[in-house]
Amino acid sequence: MNITLVAGARPNFMKIAPIVHAIEDKKKEGVDINYRLVHTGQHYDKNLSDTFFEELNIPFPDINLDVKSGTQAEQTAAIMISFEKELQQNPCDLVMVVGDVTSTMACTIVAKKAHINVAHVEAGIRSGDMKMPEEINRIVTDSLTDYFFTTSTYANENLVKLGVSKSNIFFVGNVMIDTLRTNEDRLKQPELWKTLHLSNKNYLIMTLHRPSNVDEEISLKKLITKIVDLSETYPIIFPVHPRTKKLLSGLDLNFKNLHYINPLGYLEFNYLVKHAFAVLTDSGGITEETTMMNVPCITLRDSTERPETCDIGTNVLVGNDSEKIEKAFHELRSKNWKQGAIPELWDGNAAKRIINHLIDLHKLE
Repeated sequence: MNITLVAGARPNFMKIAPIVHAIEDKKKEGVDINYRLVHTGQHYDKNLSDTFFEELNIPFPDINLDVKSGTQAEQTAAIMISFEKELQQNPCDLVMVVGDVTSTMACTIVAKKAHINVAHVEAGIRSGDMKMPEEINRIVTDSLTDYFFTTSTYANENLVKLGVSKSNIFFVGNVMIDTLRTNEDRLKQPELWKTLHLSNKNYLIMTLHRPSNVDEEISLKKLITKIVDLSETYPIIFPVHPRTKKLLSGLDLNFKNLHYINPLGYLEFNYLVKHAFAVLTDSGGITEETTMMNVPCITLRDSTERPETCDIGTNVLVGNDSEKIEKAFHELRSKNWKQGAIPELWDGNAAKRIINHLIDLHKLE
């Protein structure tokens, strides 16, 4: 069986890594299974360097389609044109896509038009927010997918409601957690730990990149000012996303305890997450990691496609609501944050389950 693995952005490689390792383990057992790793180049990321691949033991892509950025339509079209040529030159039995970036949707469309089966890892997750490009990507991808690999029972239920046959839905767990479990003992203290005199559970981490938070100057300034005010003496470590950096450059947001830093590598960033008092974010993936590491997480969004992080884990949704943000900080300071638990099958073996299912399915074809 020949599988084409698609990655469109840096977080995709963190999801792909354990899948690659699971395939390689099966090859060592004598199973006839091979993969070709395709990077669409959807996001230019200077941190996607040799060091990034080496620190997570991620293989270098076999090809980078180098489509770069553009409008949603431009990028989708460029990915589809390049990926069609890739499949023509390198035929496969299955295309596997992960997550919900533009590449996920675009490559799914191309594969299905080429009569190639598609497996979607992280299938079925929904935020209900159609203003998010990712939500559209999820819906389109899942409308064409053949094999659905899910992270939670919530995702299973979403797919069943859409009419997906239960025989094609496989609840396997979370590949992002596979990567975290594999590397948790290797997390690395960044230099800023010493230079900023940080200590365990005595600082906050904040990440912002969603358009609803960073595309409007007044609301972004109000949000950051509110968080700084509520943080009191806690240092706030703010790795600045390129999208956010453009807007921040025109704002006068200089506070003594707010520390702007460049994006960190996986091992250094998750070291900071693990030892933080709390995390404030609008990222979906980070809410999974905070749940896994039992770190309080305040999500600056009104909806989430990962409800298990709220219902089971350590995550709370506050959006841009000042009262909700204040309440969350009050619960933090009073040490009254809810006790989280680890969602079902977040045990580090999701990728192994995925590959075992694919091998069984291939035998039936």
